Formats: sequence, C-alpha cells, structure tokens
Amino acid sequence: MRINHLIFTKTCCNHLLVILIFIMLSACNPREDELSEREARISARESELVTLFAELVEQRKLLEKNQSDKFSHIREDLVTDKSDPSNSCSCNTQDTEISQKEASTTIKAEPPPSIESRTILGGLEYVYLDPPGMEFSARIDTGAQTSSLNALDIVEFERDGKPFVRFHMLHPQTGERLELTRRLRRHVRVKERGDKESQRRPVVRMRVILANIDEQINFTLVDRGRLKHQVLIGRNLLRDLAIVDVSKKFTTVKTDSSETNSTK
Repeated sequence: MRINHLIFTKTCCNHLLVILIFIMLSACNPREDELSEREARISARESELVTLFAELVEQRKLLEKNQSDKFSHIREDLVTDKSDPSNSCSCNTQDTEISQKEASTTIKAEPPPSIESRTILGGLEYVYLDPPGMEFSARIDTGAQTSSLNALDIVEFERDGKPFVRFHMLHPQTGERLELTRRLRRHVRVKERGDKESQRRPVVRMRVILANIDEQINFTLVDRGRLKHQVLIGRNLLRDLAIVDVSKKFTTVKTDSSETNSTK
C-alpha cells in the first residue's frame, strides 16, 4: 500500500513538471515571435534601401548623360559661330571702339605728370614776394607742408567786419622794417622740433614768383629772427611744379621788379 502511494506521488510530480515546462515554453514563444517579426521588418527595410540606392544610381547616370549632351551641343554651336563670319556681332566692335575712345579721352584729360616740365630748384633760391614787391632768399623745404614768412610785431584786427593781420618784415638789403597788412585767412597749429606744444599761427595769402612759377599761395606767419632766411617755401608751392636738388643753390635768375610790376 505504501509502495502504491509513492508511485502515485511520483507520477503526479512528473505530470506537474511536464505542465510547468509546457507553460514556460508557451511563455517564451511570444518573445521568439516578436524577435522574428523584428527581423522580418529589418529585412524588408534593407530591401527597400537597396532598391532606392539602385534608383538613385540610375538617375545620376541619366543626369550625367543629359549634361554631356548639352555641353556637346554648346560646343557645336560655338564652333559654328566662329566658323561663320556672318554670325559675328557688330555691337562688340562698336563697344570696343567706344571703350578705346573713352580710354584715349581719359588719358588726354588726365596726363601723367612729366618730370621734364618741372622746374629744377636748389636747396636755397631767390623768391619774389608781392607784397612787398621785393626779392628774398628762401629755403626750399619739401618736408614742410605750408610755406612760412618771418613776421614781427603781429597784430590781428578787423576792418569792415573782416579779419586782417598787420606785421613787419625786414628789408633784404638794408634790414629796415617793412609794414605789411594782409587779409587773415585762418589759423593753423604747427609743432616744431623740440617744442612740446603746437603754435597757433595766422595764415595770409601772397603772390610768389620763383623761376618760371608764378602762384598765389598761403603763408603762415612766425618769428624767424633766429633763422638765416626770412622765407621758407613748402610743398603747397612745390607740388607738381618743381623738383628740389639740395646739392644746388640759387639756380634761378633774380627777378626784375619792373617786369613783375608790369605783369600784375
């Protein structure tokens, strides 16, 4: 009896084990099915990508073929136009002629500065100033922007509501004081070498004759008593008119005062 009971118990355990295994296997099947579905979807996507790539390759080949055909047609047209003189455009010739005329006109209107037409000056020259209608020895300085005069006893005043300036220069031969009155144009600030502060100088306009140069230019007024020459000629007169050779002195002929008076 006891043996039968053990056999029955063992048989039940075996049946329960089989049932548990079946349940576990049935639980794993959905997981396997899900994996299989994913693999199938991935394979389908891969096949779609392969198909799209093949289509892109075909379209690229077609585009390259079309472009090569267009370029070949363009080359043929160009060759035909060049070989046939009747196809040449007369407007291009007209444009070329017009551009050449404009270029020649521009060259004539703005000729380059000629060295031969400029006056050769030395480092020191005689200049005629009007007023006072006399000739002074002058230093020619290409480093100075504006010309300057030796002016003593500078006095600024107004006449008829307009600014004027009165000053004295020294006679080039006798040394006596010459009084001059000129219209005050403006003031400038000039800083000389060694000076920490710039000087405010009045500016006047005077006639200058130097060799074959006859111009009205601006002069700054300053006390040049400690300097040897009362007149300094700067670039505002020399520019485009003269070339300075500092190794030379007094290369020009002295100006005749009677001739200058007749040309006023």
